[in-house]
Amino acid sequence: MLIFNHSSFVTFKLMGIPGLESQHLWLSVPFSSMFLAILIGNGAILFLVVTEPTLHTPMYLLLALLMVADLISTLALMPKLLCLFWFNDRDIAAKACFTQMFFIHGASVVRSALLVAMAFDRFVAVCEPLRYNTILSFSLIGRLGLMALTKAVILILPIPLLLQQLTFCSMVIPHTYCDHMAVVKMACSHTRPNRMYGLFVILLVVGLDLLLIGFSYALILQAVIRLKSRDATFKALNTCSAHLFVILITYVPALFSSIAHRTGRNIPPHTHILLANLYLLLPSVFNPVIYGIKMKEIRGKVAKCLCRGSV
Repeated sequence: MLIFNHSSFVTFKLMGIPGLESQHLWLSVPFSSMFLAILIGNGAILFLVVTEPTLHTPMYLLLALLMVADLISTLALMPKLLCLFWFNDRDIAAKACFTQMFFIHGASVVRSALLVAMAFDRFVAVCEPLRYNTILSFSLIGRLGLMALTKAVILILPIPLLLQQLTFCSMVIPHTYCDHMAVVKMACSHTRPNRMYGLFVILLVVGLDLLLIGFSYALILQAVIRLKSRDATFKALNTCSAHLFVILITYVPALFSSIAHRTGRNIPPHTHILLANLYLLLPSVFNPVIYGIKMKEIRGKVAKCLCRGSV
């Protein structure tokens, strides 16, 4: 058995999708399509929010921050994944591996924190509409974005630092990217601190954030029930619909992947890897689509740009 003591100086090998190595070239087609869709969709909405003064509102500024988090996560994942699929480039230096891990997991924490901030935004829009601009000032949006970033750095930075203390018996990562638990499982030294800290981060991020989102929507539902007008009720619920769809597309694949990883012993390894990749990519693919369809301001700006381009 080979033992590598200095993780900072070793080179890992990404296996890709176990059992489907011969299909990597074909699998690159849907993955590269999703990559292109993410770049175009998120980039287009980000461009619209930045360049259109009428979209400089708290909701759209939070949406722009969400698009940035999606782009960072995708850019940390996809270039190396496509190099693996297209050129069979499996090698990744330990420092590059830990850096990729930091940005992928960090972007996920930022995304989750921003969804909490957007739930608060919807709560104020429905329950305190007359004080919306007073409560959700630009300075508060900036602080919420900074808090999301700080939370990600504080929670995720210890993960690669703890990994650097491990001794590895294998250099082959059975994954398409440097997933935390996939790297931990290659260690032959004591990994209990790594596993416990990883579980702590998941419970804190997913558990606490979902609790806060649920609390916000409980207050929103309470306010909606009090409305006597059917039109007012529909308008209030429609205000939250895009955010609810994004929450579902973000957390459902993540929870399904986590449950399958822990309980699905008979599920093939390639299914776990595909689910892990879809959990990262699906929100970034569908977020621009959901907001583009549900938000009339974005629909109007996109239609205006398309008409201008066709003239």
